[in-house]
Amino acid sequence: MALLLIDGLNLIRRIHAGVPQDASDHDEAVRTACVASARRALRRHRPSHVILVMEESGDSWRAKEFPNYKKDRPPMPDDLARGLPGIQDALAEIGIRTLSAPGFEADDVIASIATRARDAGVAVVILSTDKSFCQLVGARISVFDHFNEVKRDVAWIKDRYGVSPGQLIDLMSLTGDSSLGIPGVRSVGEKTAARLLETFGDVDTLIKRAKEIPGKLGEKIRAGVDDITLARRLVALRLDVDLGANLHDYRWSSERLTDTPASPV
Repeated sequence: MALLLIDGLNLIRRIHAGVPQDASDHDEAVRTACVASARRALRRHRPSHVILVMEESGDSWRAKEFPNYKKDRPPMPDDLARGLPGIQDALAEIGIRTLSAPGFEADDVIASIATRARDAGVAVVILSTDKSFCQLVGARISVFDHFNEVKRDVAWIKDRYGVSPGQLIDLMSLTGDSSLGIPGVRSVGEKTAARLLETFGDVDTLIKRAKEIPGKLGEKIRAGVDDITLARRLVALRLDVDLGANLHDYRWSSERLTDTPASPV
């Protein structure tokens, strides 16, 4: 068995941004491009099961816990918001059904499904460019950048971030994530965070031994303990989302695909 988990808005918003606004029947062009892109992913990965994971309206638990979460992120374009149901219907026609959970972001839903499927012996591919999924990479879980045709495996993560997948939560706890409005330790970037984790192993040990860190960096670490703790809660993907769904309901067959060539979207 092989499960393909599609980060819905990650895919759809990128495709929407790439379709010229002056295109004839823009909504239809976006819908067609999304289906073509999904077909390409299905041809490449040949899953036995596939799920399009979306998000429901309303604040997530992260926004409730930390009101500044994603506060500077631009809202979804109105035309895309109106077009989402049609896109999901078009994807359903080729066998890609949608799943979401109120109060949770797609990231948490995907992480919960992926880890449960992995534990059941199912190979999982997460289709997304979101770096947060790299924390899940390991036995039977991989992340694939659909647009650049790059598998974000352990070697890629180590080369890009300087840490193992299991240390990514701690690295992001130190650096924060400006794109999400999550604060970290002031002036601590990825390279400094990776060096600290190489020395101390994990954030808990780092906090306990922070007095050993000399100079301004030590001062910043000690002053930033509360921000580190908050960031770790926010960047760690939830694995406990209750979905009430059965994987059998998301079975997919290659017979759903036609011989029509896929576009390069």
